[in-house]
Order: sequence, then structure tokens, then C-alpha cells
Amino acid sequence: MLRLLIGRPLLNQELTKERLPKWKALAIFSSDALSSVAYGPEQILLVLALPGVLAYGYMSYVAAAILLLLAIVTLSYVQIGKANPGGGGSYAVARQNLGELPALTAAASLLADYTLTVAVSISAGTAALIAAFPSTAAWEVPIDLLVLFGILMLINLRGIREASTAFVYPTYAFIFGILVLVGVGSWQAFTQTAPVIPAASLERQFDSSMVLLLLRAFANGCSSMTGVEAISNGIPMFRQPSVRNASITSFWMSGLLGIMFLGISFLILHFHLLPVENSTALSEIAERIFGRNGFYYYIQFTTMLILYLAANTSFNGLPPLMSILARDGYLPRYLAQRGERLSFSNGIVLLSLAAGGLIFAYGGDTEHLISLYALGVFLSFTIAQIAMVHHWRNVKGRFWIPRSILNSVGAIVTGIVVIIIGVSKFAYGAWMIFLFIPGMIFVFKKIKGHYTDLADQLRLSPEEMDPQQDTHIVSGKNIVLVPISSPTRMIAQTLRYAKSIGDDVRAVHIATSEEIGQKIAAKWNCWNPGIPLVTINSPYRLVIQPLLTYIDEVAKEQAPEDYITILIPEFETRKWWHRLLHNQTGLILRTLLILKTNVIVSTVPFHLKK
Repeated sequence: MLRLLIGRPLLNQELTKERLPKWKALAIFSSDALSSVAYGPEQILLVLALPGVLAYGYMSYVAAAILLLLAIVTLSYVQIGKANPGGGGSYAVARQNLGELPALTAAASLLADYTLTVAVSISAGTAALIAAFPSTAAWEVPIDLLVLFGILMLINLRGIREASTAFVYPTYAFIFGILVLVGVGSWQAFTQTAPVIPAASLERQFDSSMVLLLLRAFANGCSSMTGVEAISNGIPMFRQPSVRNASITSFWMSGLLGIMFLGISFLILHFHLLPVENSTALSEIAERIFGRNGFYYYIQFTTMLILYLAANTSFNGLPPLMSILARDGYLPRYLAQRGERLSFSNGIVLLSLAAGGLIFAYGGDTEHLISLYALGVFLSFTIAQIAMVHHWRNVKGRFWIPRSILNSVGAIVTGIVVIIIGVSKFAYGAWMIFLFIPGMIFVFKKIKGHYTDLADQLRLSPEEMDPQQDTHIVSGKNIVLVPISSPTRMIAQTLRYAKSIGDDVRAVHIATSEEIGQKIAAKWNCWNPGIPLVTINSPYRLVIQPLLTYIDEVAKEQAPEDYITILIPEFETRKWWHRLLHNQTGLILRTLLILKTNVIVSTVPFHLKK
């Protein structure tokens, strides 16, 4: 079943075949950013189209500010990619230039953003499906989870090449559909007798109360910027020359995103759209331009696909980032290992579980999830820009002054955006991100501390590693204890093994009554295996605690270099359900004994044939 779902294992040498050309990388790394045109302009609309507030006319200004910000961030991340060809994006550049705390802040921010990207993208994709087929609304969360675990996680576990092949064509189908939608809609707007932009779409008033509303609209619209950093995190996945190919792909992505974002925003203004329950702005635009014909359903279907696939940006961005964090000791080491298909499979599964938890907790509500969105990614943007300013000041080199100015402007602008998002969306859920980031930094440092302590305790001393000195390992004696319930073939097999590893072997029986103790002792004497039987009376019918107490008593009598080995006889049933018919005393005993110093615990299996 695993081979059917995941595929055959790949050799290490096949990693080069998994690298992506630019046209595939655009689809894989840009689906998040490009798909945001399906909900980014609409999020501006939802804030500015409040009843009784004349703020609709500010939409063009908010959209223009977001496009300017997109240009600054894109240029900045191209510089980050050139400075950090090994990937890692904001975390890597901050660690090299600013130190541990800023780097971990960027890592925690990206962890939050990428997880939210998966949850938001899948929820938005299902919203597009519900807009076309309202009868599916009752199945929203099950559809979300099916897409997450049944499609995205499985395909990504199959490897980069498999994912790119599966996801590249829906991305280009979406780009084609949106460009046709914008082109036909703009042509209709400029050729029909109706005003290009109705007067109602230009009405606006301004007073002090409007400032917070505009800032919140800008913060919501900045959700269109998420995913811009994904290419810088995944540079090693590009074909050589990887840095140049990644830079070109970044410009392609931002150019397409800018054109589509501007076009959708213009059409919202042209049609003076207002929020409609169980529908999306993109659905309303497509219906007004084409009617409910085949191309309308093409737009809805490709939008649904691209929004689902937008989550794939996180599957290609976060697991490599987690692998770098794991190599640095800030996350569990197993996250640094590639799976059988050369993907970071442990990171893929962890991301899926975290995103699935968010979808379930928020009931797949895109608007509520977006309230948590964008803050993390803009915080990482800001840290990355500040780090790049330090980089250019240290490295100097050609054109370092204009490059430093570019990153300084980027740091100031994105820093202002962080403040805007934090203030305007604080009460709507951003406060959770402010708690999550310090919490994750604490976790990162705890994990790092554990690995540091582990290394200190496992590392051989310089004297022991000196080739001029002979290392003498002092051996102690080994006392082997075998817990038994009654003489059986299983016990006989265990005792044979016990005699092979030590001379001092003792069988230990916990008697829950004097009668049982005498009965087992009589059987033992009749069998006479040449090994002493220690009988411990347990009038309260406890089994494990008296045995642990006896082991402690034996341990007190031994020298520090001596060991006690506990051999637990255990039979293995032929059928899995037979296991349910027997107690798990051996498992519990093994779990408790493993924590004791100088006590070795081993299981001796006896395989049943019937």
C-alpha cells in the first residue's frame, strides 16, 4: 500500500533529477502568491464596503500601495536569494548577519505564515467550489481535510518532481483564465456606454475615524503578498544556475501577480461590487462578464484548483526551512532527513497535521483565518531586509550602496506594514500570532539546549581521543534477572540466553499468595534448571512494584561499574488480535525500567506457531 501511494524509494544520486526548471518552479513556488488575487482584492472590498461608510473610493489607493510594496519586496528578496544560495530565506540571512534571536523570530514568523497559508488556501478553494455549487456548503470542513490529507500531503510525499508534474498545469490554466477575464472585462469596460468606473465607486469621505478603516483594508489586502518569499527559501530546488533561475522566476511571479491584482481590483471598481453571502468577488465578476456559461465554470474550477495548490507553496517552502532549523539544532533532528522519495517527508506530515488542526478549529472560515494572516510573513520580510543592510555594509562589493538603500527602504516599509497589521488586526486574531512567535522561540531554544546538553554528555574527552594513549574499558560483572510467572518453554529459552551473557543469573517470581509461591517453587525444583529462584511475596497482589523494589535492592549491593540486565520473556502471537487477549505487563515493566541507571532491559521473544 505504501509503495502504491508513495512510490518506489529513490537513490541519493537521483536528487539532481528532482530539481526544477523555471517554468515548473513558477507553478510550484508561486501558486500561493498568484492565487491570492482570488481573495486579496476582495479582502479590501470587505472592509471598505461597510454599510453607511463612504470609503469604497479608496480601494484604488489601497491597491496601488500594495503594488508598490510588492515591487519593493520582490527586489529585496532577489537580493536575499543571491546572498543566500543555500536557501533558508529570512532565517538564513538573519542568522548570518543579526544573530540568534532575530533569526528565530523570522523562523517562527514563517512557521506561522506557512501553516496559515495551507489552511487559508484550502478554505478559500472550497469557498470557490461552494460559490459555484452552494449545495456543498454543509461539507466544507470534510472537503478541506480530504484535499489536505488525501491529495496535497500524498502528492508531496511522492517527491518534488511528482508534485510539479501534478500541479503545474492547473496553475497555468488559472493564469490563462484570469488574464482572459481581465482582458475581456477591461475591453467591455472601455467600449460600453456605461462609465468605466461608476460614480458610486469613487465616493469617499475622510476624517480621523477613516484612518483605522483604511489601515485595516491595507492590512487585509497585504494577504496578497504572502508567498513572495517562498522562492528564496527553495533556491536549492532550482536547476543550475539556481540563483539566476530563482531571480528570473521571482520577477515572472511578481509581474503576473501585479497584472492580475490590478485587473481584478479595477473590475471590482467597475462593477461596484458589494459582498455577497456564499459567493466571492471573483465569481461575481466572472458571472457579469461571461454569464453562467462554460467559461464561468472554467474560472471557478481553476480558481478552486489554484487555491488548493497555493497550499503547495508551503509544502515546498516550510519543510526545507524546518530541515535547516533541524540541522542547526532548533527543531527535532528527524525533520532534517529526506524520506524515501527525497522529500522532507517528516516536515510534510507535520505541516499537514498543523494546518488540519487550524481548519478544524476555525471550521474552514477563510475570513477568520485571514485575520491571523500576513503578520508573520511581513515580520520575516522586515527582519530579512535589516539583515541584508548589515550584509551589504560588511561585504561591500559592487553597487553595495544602492543595494543597501533598497533594503533599507524595504525594511522601513515592511516594518510600517507590521505595525499597521498588528494594530488594525490585533482584536481580530493577530494577538495570537504575538503569543505564538515568543512561544515558538522558547521551544526552539529548549530544543537547542537539549541537543547541546546531549552532545556534552556523549562527547568523548580529549584524553580518550588521544591516539598516543591506550583506552582501557573497565568491565564490571553482570547480574541477569529473569522475571517469571511459571516454568515454561518460553522461560527455558530466556534462561539459555541469560546464561550466555552472564554467570550470575536469577529467576524472580512475584507470588500473589503463599500457596501460589509454594506451587511455583515445587515446579521449579522438579525442573531443576540449575538457576536459583527468588520468590517475593506480594500480599496486595501487586506485580511490578515488588519487582522494582527488588531490583533497587540488588543495585545497592553492586559496584558502580556493575550492571543489572533484566530479560523479559515475551511470546509473540501469530495473529494481531491474539495480542489483545494478554496483559501488557512486559511493556509496562520495560517502560519503567528503561529510566533506571545501570539497568539494561531486553525482551526475549518466543514465537508461537499456532
